[in-house]
Amino acid sequence: MFSFCTDPATLDTFRWFACYLTTGKHMSIYTSVFTVLLLLAITAPAALTFGFLGAASARSSFAPLSLLGKTYIAIVRGVPDIAFFLFFVIALDQFFEWIRHKIKCPDWDQPIRQGNDFVVCTAAKLPLGNAPQWVHETYGFLLAVLTFAIVFGAFAANVLFGAMRAVPRGQLETAEAYGMTKRQTFWRVLVPQMWVFALPGLGNLWMVLVKATPLLFLLGVEDIVYWARELGGSKTARFTDYPHGDWRVWYFLALLVFYLWFTKLSESVLDKIMRKLTHGQATTGGEAQRKAA
Repeated sequence: MFSFCTDPATLDTFRWFACYLTTGKHMSIYTSVFTVLLLLAITAPAALTFGFLGAASARSSFAPLSLLGKTYIAIVRGVPDIAFFLFFVIALDQFFEWIRHKIKCPDWDQPIRQGNDFVVCTAAKLPLGNAPQWVHETYGFLLAVLTFAIVFGAFAANVLFGAMRAVPRGQLETAEAYGMTKRQTFWRVLVPQMWVFALPGLGNLWMVLVKATPLLFLLGVEDIVYWARELGGSKTARFTDYPHGDWRVWYFLALLVFYLWFTKLSESVLDKIMRKLTHGQATTGGEAQRKAA
């Protein structure tokens, strides 16, 4: 990156590290930080959407819909995350290819399941074999986002379902007594108040989601932990320009600092949101604010 990086053997310590930390391989770990942040930015609202739909379904008076919501919560929460990630991504990928296969290759006369192999026509592959590398990476990232959203959406659904039940029944009955329909009561009374009860659980879930980002490696996405292990280990022939010993402890220490800093920032933001939501509410947080005022 710098003009003086042409001959690493002649560099002093400061310039050696300046060149070493700006190599193409190190740009990969910097890019992976952006990948993790992008994953969190997309997954959090997506998981919250899955959670809200799951909680609303579980609370529904329509028995099949309620059973569907409760089954979604129970199954996803009951399966270990790693097992779900390893299974669901493969199943989802094959499901998409199977749909494309039925549409694009209706005349296919061979079985799709051939022993342990899943065989579809070339046109049905996702992504296509001749697609650019960024298409493959984007497809893997989107699969990861969907998997994270479904998994953490089930936990969010459980939190929101409990928050809905925590809203005093008397307030809902009062709204109904004033002539509100069930839909109006749900959106105007229940939903605005449930967030006060849900936010502590959702805050904990956000912290778990942040700590779960290294699972991206299981989904084929090169994340921060992957590059920390690769760049920190003893160099091989690919890294002969800047050889060094086993520095993984320093790379993982940098990850420790990054995650601790990000967690602290998250706690500050969540605390501000909680103070805003509890302002004027008849809750413990709202009462504390009134006393402080």
